[in-house]
Amino acid sequence: MRPLLCLFGLAGALWSFNVVPLFWLDAPAEDVAARILINDRFKPDTLTDILARLSEGKTSTILMPAFARAKAVVNIRAAEEVTKSAFQDGDHYMDVAEAQVRSALNLNPHDSFLWLMLYSVDTTRNGFNLAKLDLLDQSYATGPLEGWIALRRNRIALNAFPTLTRATQASVLSEFAEMIDANLIEEAAANLTGVGWAWREELLAGVDKVDIASRQRLAKVLSRDGIKVRIPGIEESERPW
Repeated sequence: MRPLLCLFGLAGALWSFNVVPLFWLDAPAEDVAARILINDRFKPDTLTDILARLSEGKTSTILMPAFARAKAVVNIRAAEEVTKSAFQDGDHYMDVAEAQVRSALNLNPHDSFLWLMLYSVDTTRNGFNLAKLDLLDQSYATGPLEGWIALRRNRIALNAFPTLTRATQASVLSEFAEMIDANLIEEAAANLTGVGWAWREELLAGVDKVDIASRQRLAKVLSRDGIKVRIPGIEESERPW
């Protein structure tokens, strides 16, 4: 019995040795990932330092999904920043980011943001590909209405809107309406007047159930920018133009 207890004790010690460093890294990694998701900006040197710290964590036989997700998000942002700067090792950063996203998805298969990022990374590297739209479909299927994801996803999806399935198109339209309802007015207006302009009638038709005050705020923002469109429930006399 005593040898068995010793064996269990040794196993526990080994588990702690491997996993505790990940627990220690998990909280700050998730904090950084959360800031990235709301589009906080980091200096390139800061991201490099964060990645170095994450890489120092020992790889556990029980890799925590939250840590893997956070690491993938940080790698994505680092790759995006490097690509913008046109560094010569941009391809390397993209390779690492894609590998991290795929690894994180193995542990977080229902994470809509990771599916979106896999689609985004592939599109950035290889251009638009109809065969990859299932990644975008999967993002909407696993998380159709998530405000912080909508900030990035709605714009990306509108770029591919006519090629999406009917179900995903409906999700994109609902997401746009939810952005307005969540008071993300400036972002929704930018999507409407930018990549979504060709689909403005469909987008605006879907806001009929949005809170009237939110629709009025949208009308005000569009008027400020000199954009005249018909918004459901906003009469001509109510419009600020």
